[in-house]
Amino acid sequence: MPTPVSTIPNIRDALRATFRSGLTRPIAWRQHQLYQLARMAQNERELICDALHKDLGKPKTEVLVGEVGAIIQIAVKNAEQLPEWAKTEYPEVPDWQKSWKPTLYKAPRGTVLIISPWNAPMILTFQHLIGAIAAGCTAALKPSELVPTFSQLLEEIVPKYLDPNAYQVVNGAVPETSKLLELQWDHIFYTGNSRVARIVASAAAKHLTPLALELGGKSPVIIDSAYDIDIAAKRILWGKCRNAGQVCVAPDYVLVQRDKQDELAKAFQKHYKAFFPDGALDSPLFGSIVSELHHKRLTSLLSRTKGEIVLQGRADSARRRLEPTIVKGVADGDSLLEEEIFGPILPLVPVDSLQQAIDFVNARPHPLVLYAFSDNESLKQQLVSETQSGGIVFNDTVQQLSVNELPFTGVGESGYGYQFMKHTYDTFTQLRSSIDMPTEAEPYLASRYPPYSEEAVKALTAAVYMPIQPSL
Repeated sequence: MPTPVSTIPNIRDALRATFRSGLTRPIAWRQHQLYQLARMAQNERELICDALHKDLGKPKTEVLVGEVGAIIQIAVKNAEQLPEWAKTEYPEVPDWQKSWKPTLYKAPRGTVLIISPWNAPMILTFQHLIGAIAAGCTAALKPSELVPTFSQLLEEIVPKYLDPNAYQVVNGAVPETSKLLELQWDHIFYTGNSRVARIVASAAAKHLTPLALELGGKSPVIIDSAYDIDIAAKRILWGKCRNAGQVCVAPDYVLVQRDKQDELAKAFQKHYKAFFPDGALDSPLFGSIVSELHHKRLTSLLSRTKGEIVLQGRADSARRRLEPTIVKGVADGDSLLEEEIFGPILPLVPVDSLQQAIDFVNARPHPLVLYAFSDNESLKQQLVSETQSGGIVFNDTVQQLSVNELPFTGVGESGYGYQFMKHTYDTFTQLRSSIDMPTEAEPYLASRYPPYSEEAVKALTAAVYMPIQPSL
């Protein structure tokens, strides 16, 4: 059931009152909430798997590995490492400033809003909440209305494990989200598409609210013609099959040397048969498309492509099923290159050189991740130097998400703001700078007070005349 719109301001006010009460400040309290979140994921895993299967057709193993297990691990690690992260820091400064006690306090940002998407709703709701809890914030969670079973489940189980004075679930669609965005928050973390992100950013700007945006986009794959085509196909197809291609970092299209395109297509056919001997249409290991609307969008893209379908995926609109489909000979301007595919369709775009592939990528909005398959170190360095993307991954797809120590972020159209482990904690933390000027420092401060003597001016402007190292 949607949260009554009229109650949403009261929810925000109650969360803010809790934050101002200081309840969330003690490290031990935060650790307890993090362990409770881990217990929730562990104890309610069957209900979570059932809900995501009903909403998305998500395979149970995929949910347990990529969502439930990941959240348990992240929550526990945050609880364990939080005391170290939250320590007050005393930066190194010149000797003449040491008596001022320069200090960095780790302060929670306050009361925050987390708007999560439908495609990986467990991990993309609670990964951000974990960082907010660790930082000492209170939070409102707005899960996606496109996964109604899961969103309703959150409303039921979250207050059983987490303090409801500090963390609340708000359910609903556009009216409820619009009301949330009318309110002032101390930080907003939105995960979704760039169209809605502009609405969120505009609403946040009215209150000068800082925000993080994780948006996705068309993440390309570049294959070096010297790389093992068979392994590249296997690893790309595996990444594309996660959640039926409905993953923000799913490989979106492949740039392959023209004379290697047919070999790559045959390798995809081979590995698809190995992954799904009877096809993916009825396989419990392959997910469904989230809605009828998205299913129609994907089949429409396929109906308009000028490319050649070399792996024909069957479709079942009644069950929102669509098998992996490979299309070769896709050229600039094709329907499959219009927008982020976000489904199990993979276009192969033939190119005549690495430089042409780089130019193709650079002519488009910066992707969330750039994938490249090559063992050539100079080629890898060229890609690092000559392209822009949130991340760059060599010789695999999607697996980078398992490295929690690396920050995850976009750039430009694919978003901004950092997440994963301490990086999420940092997102919800303000570095509060401080000095404490001792009375005894007064004689040393005399030169700053007017009127200025010639000696004082010389001392105060010394940096203007400092020697500068000659350029090379």
